[in-house]
Amino acid sequence: MTTSEIAAYLRIKERKIYDLVASNRIPCTRVTGKLLFPKPLIDLWIASETEGGGLERTERRPPIVAGSHDPLLDWALRQADAGLATLFDGSLNGLRLFLEGQALFCGLHVPDASAEDPLGATANRYLFGAGGEAGGAAARVVLVEWARRSQGLILPKGNPKNIQSLQDLAQQGALLRPRQPQAGSRVLLETLIMKADMKPGSVQMDKTVARSEMEAATAIADGEVDAAFGIAAVAKRFDLDFVPLATERYDLAIDRRDYFEEPFQALLAVTRSSQFAEQAERLTGYDISGLGQVMFNG
Repeated sequence: MTTSEIAAYLRIKERKIYDLVASNRIPCTRVTGKLLFPKPLIDLWIASETEGGGLERTERRPPIVAGSHDPLLDWALRQADAGLATLFDGSLNGLRLFLEGQALFCGLHVPDASAEDPLGATANRYLFGAGGEAGGAAARVVLVEWARRSQGLILPKGNPKNIQSLQDLAQQGALLRPRQPQAGSRVLLETLIMKADMKPGSVQMDKTVARSEMEAATAIADGEVDAAFGIAAVAKRFDLDFVPLATERYDLAIDRRDYFEEPFQALLAVTRSSQFAEQAERLTGYDISGLGQVMFNG
């Protein structure tokens, strides 16, 4: 959204928007000098700023793991056998559920400020607040690194169009099956397109949206589209080609109290086994050397 559109959306004056931007209190990015406000991040920012949001300390969160799907996490949750259900529907949807107290913890992979990704920096800001200070439900959050993952283009077996970059994708008019706007993969893809100085809309995106990387890879395997954007592990699972474009950090966000409870500790116990390391290597595209590192403690 533009400055005028976000002002209308929030029902405040444009001058107030500029004040919020100047104080790093609202998610935004700059494209060719123009301020833009990604709507999914704005909606989550509103949720994180809501007074009384989330569960009270006396209540228990439901045993649900939300956020972005990760094959290694999915495997580890089954091994932990801690009675946790999964509701994987994208990083930002998962964070919304977590902030509203509807999930025990969530997995997310949104580019962060340390990687100089403006969209990711604003995505983190709504959770941690300006200057790294969390507020509301986010004040008790612990952000734990799960893994570093290889992200890139998932392509048909043999890469018949010889696509090696986003520019090749655009030049050949290849059709890409996109993820939903709330998915971390979609945020990262748009960030990479912006960094490559490519014109908006230069990559031809299918009207059908994949709700998971598995759905995106299936579309490639079935010949419905020419490309998708996702992780190396999913490409290998479907025996598809993969062109790496970025390395991302996948984190787990959890309430500080719940970090020490049995379900999450059971998951961490699985990560200390030799079977876990073997599974990460077998899946491909994972660096688990930083697993368990606390990236943020509210």
